[in-house]
Amino acid sequence: MAGNYYKEVQIPVDDVILPGELVIPEGAGAIVIFSHGSGSSRKSKRNQEVARYLQMHHFGTFLFDLLTREEDRHYFNRFNIDLLAARLSGATDWLERYPAAGNCSFGYFGASTGAASALQAASYHQSIAAIVSRGGRPDLAMDFLPEVKSPVLLIVGSLDEEVLELNRKAFSALRAEKRLEIVEGAGHLFEEPGKLSQVASLATSWFNKYLKSVRNSEVPQAS
Repeated sequence: MAGNYYKEVQIPVDDVILPGELVIPEGAGAIVIFSHGSGSSRKSKRNQEVARYLQMHHFGTFLFDLLTREEDRHYFNRFNIDLLAARLSGATDWLERYPAAGNCSFGYFGASTGAASALQAASYHQSIAAIVSRGGRPDLAMDFLPEVKSPVLLIVGSLDEEVLELNRKAFSALRAEKRLEIVEGAGHLFEEPGKLSQVASLATSWFNKYLKSVRNSEVPQAS
């Protein structure tokens, strides 16, 4: 897309360096930070597809690996929500200081276990203006959900029955503005024709409402 700012970056968090990809369309005032699920990476085809949709609607996107290659070899790390949330929070701190992201508002898009880390990170990262979970496991961050202040959209496939029930329980624990959207005929990965496009559309609408409204409220009005 013409006019995009694209940069492959190296993000220092704690004692590791995490690779990432930052895309900011010209004129974008908000960036969506992706927190991928277990066994996935910044190269996730599903997250890349959602990111491209967001970019087409003038949102910046930031995808990065939450674990190093060595860490990802150890299965238990993929479900270490405390570690993943700390990495996400550290990467968010880094992005807030990054010059090209100046004056942008920030949101989280989490998938699977990445949704839990996004919600946990948002509970103590007050700069996050909106959160979207795709087929997520918000129940893995249950103790932190009452502290989340950002508006939360939970998207679950109707065929993903076990995860849907877990999302309903998490939904009850959330105190912020919230919505549970059930995509009919979709499974856990939204692989059915057209279902991931529905996810992208729902996420874009949520971010349009909450990220754009945050930035608009910060723009000085002409006197």
